[in-house]
Amino acid sequence: MIALSLAEIAEVVGGQTHDIPDPSVQVTGPVVRDSREAGPGSLFVAFAGERVDGHDFAAAVVEAGAVAVLGTRPVGVPAIVVDDVQTALGALARHVVARLGATLVALTGSAGKTSTKDLIAQVLQRKAPTVFTPGSLNNEIGLPLTALSATEETRFLVLEMGARGIGHISYLTELTPPKIGLVLNVGSAHIGEFGGREQIAQAKGELVESLPEEGTAVLNMDDPYVRAMASRTKAKVIFFGESGEADVSAENVRLTDTGQPSFRLHTPSGASDVTMRLYGEHHVSNALAAAAVAHELGMSADEIAVALSEAGSLSRWRMEVTERPDGVTVVNDAYNANPESMKAALRALAAMGKGRRTWAVLGKMAELGDEALAEHDAVGRLAVRLNVSKLVAVGGREAAWLQLGAYNEGSWGEESVHVSDAQAAVDLLRSELRPGDVVLVKASRSVGLESVAQALIESGAEGEVSAR
Repeated sequence: MIALSLAEIAEVVGGQTHDIPDPSVQVTGPVVRDSREAGPGSLFVAFAGERVDGHDFAAAVVEAGAVAVLGTRPVGVPAIVVDDVQTALGALARHVVARLGATLVALTGSAGKTSTKDLIAQVLQRKAPTVFTPGSLNNEIGLPLTALSATEETRFLVLEMGARGIGHISYLTELTPPKIGLVLNVGSAHIGEFGGREQIAQAKGELVESLPEEGTAVLNMDDPYVRAMASRTKAKVIFFGESGEADVSAENVRLTDTGQPSFRLHTPSGASDVTMRLYGEHHVSNALAAAAVAHELGMSADEIAVALSEAGSLSRWRMEVTERPDGVTVVNDAYNANPESMKAALRALAAMGKGRRTWAVLGKMAELGDEALAEHDAVGRLAVRLNVSKLVAVGGREAAWLQLGAYNEGSWGEESVHVSDAQAAVDLLRSELRPGDVVLVKASRSVGLESVAQALIESGAEGEVSAR
């Protein structure tokens, strides 16, 4: 964070100082909410949760070097006391962002946010110091913490914005007003909470509505809901997409023998060839979105293409590919799942597994509401249509729907199976995997299927598999 005195912070957040001998002492380190991350010069934000109260760690963080605690009550060590910690954190982020000389890029969408954010960050880092959201910390707590990690040297601040309802993104843009706003897509993720795609589009479009007239909205031409958002902003609009009509587009899209996308990138400033290190054709759209942002910030087509070709995956459990010594390939995409990302992962599996046996170890997709049965059925059917060798559906009712969809599409029970839990999936794979097989593991985060992928990876050397 940029250096601020405790007196300045207290004024910004409307708090009272307690047990602070010298209010001129500055916070020079990071702002953290995890006591284990506290260090010299840091500010510890004490949230009181259902199971853990951050205030209980006040003495420990100060001993570790934290300058003070931001909380809702005095704690016997230097503290700034406020009525609401989340509101205070947001106010501090808004103040710091206003003082930065950085260009703020914000992005949202139903699928691909984190992968695209990681691509944008890796491209922009080649131009100037860049700070970006770690993992998927895209909510009202994670976003301000990311913004507060920027320093005087930061030139680009790339922030992922999530939403679970109308007004959420508007709130986030008030904390961190973007200059460039990117909307990737409007899909089925959280459709059970929103009530329909129209409501999801309304929420995602709040990002472009927040942009200033001198800003830029970067929109996906291939998605009609996103394309229509052009009418909701006063900012400049540029489109990306696989259509040649888009400002930033791709031609000659193909997958390499290992399932990695290759294409000719076209931007208003020129064209250049890209071959990505990431897996799956769905990353083409993500790459075009990143390229559109980079173009707006002055990078040439050749610079962008080189950066995209060298970019890797920065966030765990997203199409992480591990080759075991025995030739089994494990694809861990277990961080989260929705209908769009599940279908994209299955297509990537099919491309990667040409000439090999393929396994799709899948669990439920959460928060689909009334669409849950139809969407799980569709994923099961797609696995059969893509000739996945075997679908292993893991878990309860939703997993049963996955397996039933595959059965009804024509697997007749031989190419699909329903198992109760992760250990059962591991036991099955242990008995049936052969060298050269490709295994995709994917489900919503709550299912915890990363344990299956990890067990498979760890078993490569020992020849024994067990779920944790």
